[in-house]
Amino acid sequence: MPMIITDPRQHDNPIIFVNDAFCRLTGYDRTDIVGHNCRFLQGPKTDPDDVTRIRNAVAARERIEIAIYNYRKDGTPFWNQLLLAPVKDAKGEVAYFFASQYDVTSDFAQVARLQGENAVLAAKQADSTERLHASQERLKTIVNTIDTGFAIVEVRFDTDDRPLDYRFLEANPAFERQAGVNLRGKWVTEFAPDLERFWFETYGHVALTGEPANFENYAAAFGRWFDVRAIRVGDPADRQIAIFFNDVTGRKHAEQELLKLNETLEQQVHERTQERDRLWRNTQDIQVVIDGRGVFQAVNPAFTVILGWTAEDVLGRTVFEFIVPADEGLTNQALQHARVHSLPTVENRYRHKEGGFRWISWVAAPEGELIYASGRHITAEKDQAEALRLAEEALRQSQKMEAVGQLTGGLAHDFNNLLAGISGSLELMQTRMQQGRLTDVDRYMTAAQGAAKRAAALTHRLLAFSRRQTLDPRPTDVNRLVSGMQELIQRTVGPAIAVEVVGTTGAWPALVDPPQLENALLNLCINARDAMPDGGSIIIETANKWMDERAARQHDMPEGQYLSICVTDTGTGMPPEIVARVFEPFFTTKPIGEGTGLGLSMIYGFAQQSGGQVRVYSEVGQGTTVCIYLPRHYGEVAEDEGMNPVTDLPRSEQGETVLIVDDEPTVRMLVSDILEDLGYTAIEAGDSAAGLKVLQSDVRIDLLVTDVGLPGGMNGRQMADAARVARPDLNVLFITGYAENAILGNGHLAPGMAVLTKPFAIETMAARIRSMIEGGKGNKRS
Repeated sequence: MPMIITDPRQHDNPIIFVNDAFCRLTGYDRTDIVGHNCRFLQGPKTDPDDVTRIRNAVAARERIEIAIYNYRKDGTPFWNQLLLAPVKDAKGEVAYFFASQYDVTSDFAQVARLQGENAVLAAKQADSTERLHASQERLKTIVNTIDTGFAIVEVRFDTDDRPLDYRFLEANPAFERQAGVNLRGKWVTEFAPDLERFWFETYGHVALTGEPANFENYAAAFGRWFDVRAIRVGDPADRQIAIFFNDVTGRKHAEQELLKLNETLEQQVHERTQERDRLWRNTQDIQVVIDGRGVFQAVNPAFTVILGWTAEDVLGRTVFEFIVPADEGLTNQALQHARVHSLPTVENRYRHKEGGFRWISWVAAPEGELIYASGRHITAEKDQAEALRLAEEALRQSQKMEAVGQLTGGLAHDFNNLLAGISGSLELMQTRMQQGRLTDVDRYMTAAQGAAKRAAALTHRLLAFSRRQTLDPRPTDVNRLVSGMQELIQRTVGPAIAVEVVGTTGAWPALVDPPQLENALLNLCINARDAMPDGGSIIIETANKWMDERAARQHDMPEGQYLSICVTDTGTGMPPEIVARVFEPFFTTKPIGEGTGLGLSMIYGFAQQSGGQVRVYSEVGQGTTVCIYLPRHYGEVAEDEGMNPVTDLPRSEQGETVLIVDDEPTVRMLVSDILEDLGYTAIEAGDSAAGLKVLQSDVRIDLLVTDVGLPGGMNGRQMADAARVARPDLNVLFITGYAENAILGNGHLAPGMAVLTKPFAIETMAARIRSMIEGGKGNKRS
């Protein structure tokens, strides 16, 4: 039986199933049929009214049986006996339409021809019995060869016109095949005594009224479904009907299987929905649904358990109302990403309803206009990580203090040696002066000064390691600084080592303390010299470096622009285990007495405090490269003006006064003597209280020279700031033997302020005092 199934729920009611018999009937392949509307069967002679009736039946979800003129794929027409019936789902709604088709072209042609012949015979009444017999035989042949069951039935009624029985006057082979019995001449009650009353009532109604009947019904006596069309024929008094009969049991079974399949699918969907609901309710992870603007649409119970907020608290509000403000930028970026793509793990902090916050690790994916997100509570892991970090920091500090403790004796030995040289030289100077032997005084004075300078250098290295030296960062042309040191470095490393400077064109300025950078560069070159006992070469190279996120992470430094200064040697190189320790304080590979182990530690501390980084690259037998990365300065660099020696400085103008505040009398005496030599008036104060009293008086003060660490209730910076309330143009020179960098503003001093580190040369102090007073006059004039 040719048959198809269509889906009226889809646009244009497309065919979703077709059997082989339909393909044979129409000549089309299954790929030509599935997904298309039945209109491809229509042609030039198809009656539009028939098409309209079919469409109306589909729209009304009603059954229809109709003969319609259709066309095969090769263009040949045929009369199609179409039965179109709705198929309902478990809810009683039409899910599909089932259609069976029969080619009844020959039936229509023969019937038309017979009708024409009978009309001619009736008109002429001259047709012979033989021709009538032949015509009947042809009709019989047609009826006996069609696949549709056909029968002529006589209905028997009681005196009240109630149908009692019916018998088959004629039945073609197709009818008998489908019924399964020989029916001709038999009353139904003879072979199917239990047949349902429906059949009797329906056929009786057709025979009495002449109203055709089209129906499908199950005949229990035969165990089959039948599709039936019944019409009254002949004289109404004869109570005879013609029946077109089709066994549709296979199609009904297919419909039932389809219905079972739908029920199974619905059950699976229901079970999956229940499973999802159970997971939503019972999981310990947060589950939320938000829209593209971050507005909560749904939250699961775990949301309330972890964060305290109920669904009523959050639905209709955005996520940004509940996260920690510092995480809003990160969360907004994640939301923009999750609108289009699955979101990799992102962590942020949500405020708890009762105070505090909780760390949540999220994954999310978009689905339509919504975003489905799952969050894991990781506050405990974060707390553990922080505790671990603090423990590691404490361990590092402990190790550092242990290293310092282990070497305290060595440092004490070095300082005692230096102090012995200084004190011994002074005592001998005093003795020789008392003896009048002044020719030896210069020798002892030189020894004392040398020992004092070595002690100061050792102190600076220790402060650099602890990142406590006082820095005076200024915009610096590093190419110019390195070129200016090339001759000094060459003399220091000796003629056996070639020194080459490669300055990149267009090098960025760096924000750095120039003397400290010079010191670090000289230390690196001395280390390189020591790694090449048989000679070699040193290359000092500058370069502009842009550290993106990945490079910055590898170098353990902030992302941004840096100037690099790299010192490369052709020496012996170092294995990885030595490279890993080169920045440790007091670690050295040199023999005892030839190195303190503070050189690279000092450079490391200096680079870190300057906002940069230092990295070592080395391979045994291939040499070593040490690179210092310094933050780029955005701006111009002033030309070097140099520093004139004290003998070239102009003397003080009449009345210029300097206030010296220091709790060390020796320092006050030294600075006062320098000022008197230059013609200044010097006023001394031993603490911040006495100094501020002078500053708040009407005494003329052209420059304040003060220690940073002072007794009297205020430090030097606080005293200077208090004095500037009444004296806004006051110039201040801070002198310090320690690096109270936080007190001084972490290297960012206000205009008119400068810093000088103890111990200092007299010439340096004199030049700095003169330059600041001259600069102060220029500021006042401007």
